[in-house]
Amino acid sequence: MPTNSRAWWHEAVVYQIYVPSFADADGDGLGDLAGVRSRLDYLESLGVDVIWLTPFYPSPMADNGYDVSDYEAVDPRFGSEGDLDDLIADIHRRGMRVIIDVVLNHTSIDHPWFVESRSTRSSSRRDWYIWRPPRDGVEPGTPGAEPTNWLGFFAQPTWTYDEESGEYYLHLFAPEQPDLNWENQEVRQALYAMLRRWLARGVDGFRLDVINLISKRYPLQDVPTPHSSHYGDASSQYTCGPRMLEFLDELRDQVFDTAEKTLLTVGEMPGATVEDGLAVTGGERPRLSMIFTFEHMDVDHAPGWGGRYEPRPFDLLALKSTMARWQEGLGRSGWNSLYFGNHDQARVASRFGSRSPAHAVASAKMLATVLHLHRGTPYIYQGDEIGMRNYPFASIEQFADIDAHNSWAYGRALGVPPERLLAGLRQNGRDNARTPMQWDASEHGGFTTGTPWLPLNPNTSEVNVEAQIDDADSVLAHYRRLIELRHSSDIVVFGDYRLLARDHEYLYAFERTLGDERWIVVANFSDEELDVAAALGGAVGAAELILGTHHEPPEGAVLQRLRPWEAQICRVLKGSEQ
Repeated sequence: MPTNSRAWWHEAVVYQIYVPSFADADGDGLGDLAGVRSRLDYLESLGVDVIWLTPFYPSPMADNGYDVSDYEAVDPRFGSEGDLDDLIADIHRRGMRVIIDVVLNHTSIDHPWFVESRSTRSSSRRDWYIWRPPRDGVEPGTPGAEPTNWLGFFAQPTWTYDEESGEYYLHLFAPEQPDLNWENQEVRQALYAMLRRWLARGVDGFRLDVINLISKRYPLQDVPTPHSSHYGDASSQYTCGPRMLEFLDELRDQVFDTAEKTLLTVGEMPGATVEDGLAVTGGERPRLSMIFTFEHMDVDHAPGWGGRYEPRPFDLLALKSTMARWQEGLGRSGWNSLYFGNHDQARVASRFGSRSPAHAVASAKMLATVLHLHRGTPYIYQGDEIGMRNYPFASIEQFADIDAHNSWAYGRALGVPPERLLAGLRQNGRDNARTPMQWDASEHGGFTTGTPWLPLNPNTSEVNVEAQIDDADSVLAHYRRLIELRHSSDIVVFGDYRLLARDHEYLYAFERTLGDERWIVVANFSDEELDVAAALGGAVGAAELILGTHHEPPEGAVLQRLRPWEAQICRVLKGSEQ
């Protein structure tokens, strides 16, 4: 049961596996559960504590498995029920835990619940989803006839007309992903029962997909629209809605607190504020262990409809201030999750790191250092630990993601030049994170013996696990050291946080303190050498290096100068503070 006292997941490091792209055991070009099992030696040697599996359930794959047609089975393309049971058992035998991705906001249109719901207006499950009649005076099925003028996450209207029943159903994502009606208690009880059965099967927690969208604001209403569109941003109508905390209380009481072990529960919460995060993770009885916020991942996005697909230069000042606000806001009452990468984010090494190949390794190490030394539970997305970078997409045809294609079509309809759209997708498109894991320098990177479902990055011959596994100066080796540091140092896990040099445009510096122990972390976000002492005002005192990103030790004292993309973790010596 999650509490705000010391829990195992405070000290844990989580490794996210995007199942289709991690390892393919049967040679069909798609990752599978047996492939994951074949790489457990690697994950154990990395030192991670928890493996997060993305959806492996039966699905039509409109949104790569996040459109679930059966919550409690394994899609044959990913393996068998036995493969999953063997994988969970092997993970546990190695002293690791496993959490699974569950999608509670919506299902697939192929889920039996929705099939029955749409069969007739008098169906007993009609109210399990959100149905509304067409707008008065407008031809059903035509633009403008939707019950509200909402634009969804994938750059398309949130309502789809069902001719058979003469009504529209709501879907905040793709039309193939109808939203469940959480106002209906039968829906909630069916979901809770499903989760309890997964706990009985041995999982150790859940990643809850877009869990802060389950409570809509009723009555559903129109929103303001840009002059160039019939549809508008309706996030105010469904983000962290009025019953969200009530629903999460019920979920905790009826599922999480009934478990015989302490679970890790992390809620994906796009658009959540620090106050939302504290309400969910703080207090005597937290509703969830932690949440995924998105604010820090928007620092290289432009505002407006395009968001991440209308990129702007990386803003270190915005990243520092956002991270600090969440660190300070959740403080000792709540708990942060720490991530720079996942299956919905382009590769952080390409977004926040150096554009120069000469500094690719250093910047990947530096980014990891900054992330892992904050207060919270770190998440490693597969491949980030070897410095994987974005794929050089040359055309929209090379993208597989529904979001990329819908955003392309929507942008073109608004008159956005194709070269501008492609530049945005190339920088921040989700498929950048979904290209297969790079295990070795062979033709398909050791991922598959067949034809991979997405092409491997051309840099696979240089950037791969095999090339780094025995290299003490590699990105992979540095991740190992960071994980070991967390496991051996309470100050990393529980120390207080304070941002330093807040307004410096290249230096990211902060301190961690626990009792009378004080650590300072400094990182240079530039291709040039940086004078740390000047930036910090020279008031640090004598310090010793605990861990740095560069194999060669710094010349002279630590906390004085940083080489390009260098990071240092330093202990301030007692009695030397000025």
